[in-house]
Amino acid sequence: MAPEFRHVTDREAEAANRADWDAEADSYQQEHGDFLGDARFVWSPEGLDEEELRLLGDVHGRRVLDLGCGAAQCARWLRTQGALAVGVDLSWRQLQHARRLDEETSIPVPTVCGSALALPFADGSFHLVASAFGALPFVVDIAVALREVRRVLVPGGRAAFSVVHPVRRMFPDDPTQAGMTITRSYFDRAAYVETADDGQPSYVEPHHTVGDWVGAIGAAGLVLDRVLEPEWPPGHTRVWGGWGPVRSAMLPGTAIFVTRAGS
Repeated sequence: MAPEFRHVTDREAEAANRADWDAEADSYQQEHGDFLGDARFVWSPEGLDEEELRLLGDVHGRRVLDLGCGAAQCARWLRTQGALAVGVDLSWRQLQHARRLDEETSIPVPTVCGSALALPFADGSFHLVASAFGALPFVVDIAVALREVRRVLVPGGRAAFSVVHPVRRMFPDDPTQAGMTITRSYFDRAAYVETADDGQPSYVEPHHTVGDWVGAIGAAGLVLDRVLEPEWPPGHTRVWGGWGPVRSAMLPGTAIFVTRAGS
């Protein structure tokens, strides 16, 4: 069935996206694995690397949660920097790829299969929460998810996460010049929904404005320190979905929010 834009619940979104990521994990890792690396922290399709940005600061000896970790490439890099990093992901198949990379790199990462809406960790478990396009872009009620992030952080702990830039929802998911025409209202919060033959959602991407993100960050007890809107690097030719050198030279594709837990 053709994709549509409509409102769904987090229960519907989680069920759809868990099944979709389980089904697509193999092809995702095959297509993007070289770019992501086995133990590398890439924030976005623009290729921003934590080794250069250091948005998380000094991670040595810090307890870090990689939220929506996929195959745990980011957490694995954090471990090479002396962090006590663990990962959580909704997809069991993605975590099986994490086990594969554990063996191939000899850098094991403890992981757990779980939801961003009910993180399976005690209060104040982590100094840092990091999420590179993991979990949060697929959550309907981001206020709940960010409250969970705040709950598992120690006071003063830092959380940084990258998401699809909200302005992108105004345009078709096309990285060429054809994707430069506005087709939807920025203020329409209906989710992008792919539907199975039985009428149930099979893939969901909610939409939140920049104001929605800022409001949810504050409501969760987090303090917003910085917002990054990466520009497309010169000479970077890799196309990833709606990201690519043509349109991304004109429109932001990624937003990175850097926050800290209030006292």
